[in-house]
Order: sequence, then C-alpha cells, then structure tokens
Amino acid sequence: MLGVDASPDGWVGLAPDPDHPRVYSAPTLAALLERAAADGPLACVGVDIPIGLPDAGERAADRLARGLLGARRSSLFTTPVRSALELTDYAAAVAQNRAVTGQGFSRQAFGLRTKVLEVDAYLPTAGVDVREVHPELSFATMAGAPMRHSKKTWAGAVERQARLAEQGIVVDARLAGSTGRAGVDDVLDAAAAAWTARRCVAGLGRPLPDPPEPGAGTIWR
Repeated sequence: MLGVDASPDGWVGLAPDPDHPRVYSAPTLAALLERAAADGPLACVGVDIPIGLPDAGERAADRLARGLLGARRSSLFTTPVRSALELTDYAAAVAQNRAVTGQGFSRQAFGLRTKVLEVDAYLPTAGVDVREVHPELSFATMAGAPMRHSKKTWAGAVERQARLAEQGIVVDARLAGSTGRAGVDDVLDAAAAAWTARRCVAGLGRPLPDPPEPGAGTIWR
C-alpha cells in the first residue's frame, strides 16, 4: 500500500510497513509509484487529488465529504469541471466554470490543476488500483470525529501523529532524510492516505458516495 500527497518536489508517498513506514519523493506520480514498487508490489494507492473530473455541476463526493467534515476542518475544494481545468489562465478557467456550473473556484484549486491533469492522464496506464482520498476525512474516520486543530499548527501535527500511531503508523524524525522538501502536513496527509489504502485492501474502505458513481468521482475513507 502507498499513500500519496502533493509536495513542493512534486509528490511524496508513504508506505505503512509494519516495522517502520517508508517514504518516497519524486517529481511525477509515475516516478513515485515506480520507486515504491521497487521495494514491493503496490496493492492499492491512495492519492490526495481529485480523480474523476466532472463535466457539469458539483461532484457528490465533494459535497458529501464537506458535510461530514464541517466548516472548520473542510479543506476540500469543489472540483472544477474538466473544461475549466484544461484552460491555462485562471480568469478564463473561472469564467468557464461559471458558465457551466454557475460557480467559480479558488486560486488554490486552480493551483492544483497540473497535478489533477497529471493524475487524470496517468491513471489509464497506471496498472495499479489508485483511489482518491481526502486526508482530513481519513483522520476523522480514524478518530470518530474531525480533528480539533488545523493541520498547519503544531497542535494539529501532534494530534494527527497520535491518531496514526494508534493505527500502527509511526511518523517520526526517522523519516526526515527521505521526505525532500515536503512539509510536515504533506507527510502526515500521505500517511493518512496510506491508512485508507490499507483499509481498502482489507475490504474496510468506505466510499463517498455509497455506492460509488463510476466515472463521477469517489472519495475513500
């Protein structure tokens, strides 16, 4: 299993080995999965990026996940429509999204467009089970409730490390030499995605929506 999150170097991934997690960093998702697979087969990969781009309207997965997390912990943005993400200019992309859905979207969402399109193009040839994960939803599932503190704070990092440790995934200083320029929150998010990937392999993963809507986007937890 592998959990993956975007990072300043491209991507960071964490494999939740029983003895101690392994961490990988690479400029592309394909390169990251190749490096991880060199240490063992990948039964499932959880990626914190939208998979299944809408042609019109809001994805049910986004709406349902936001409702479960609540306003305080929902860092989940509404996924723009495909025709908007294919544009390279932010203003033009927002105008296109408004024309199709009646809504705009944030610069943060637009900033992820290259990674969203990278994953979208890579999946047909990936040769591995890749599932969309939202780490805050994974942490909320672990704990039975959304996290109390923002992941950008020290308290939030400690809170998330503790939840992961309870699940047998110890994220500590021993990983520092393998994470590249990834932030603490990037690594913790990758670990949460790995936890969900492990659940999916065990048949315990829970989809939003349930049942999944093929091609429309499904977030696993």
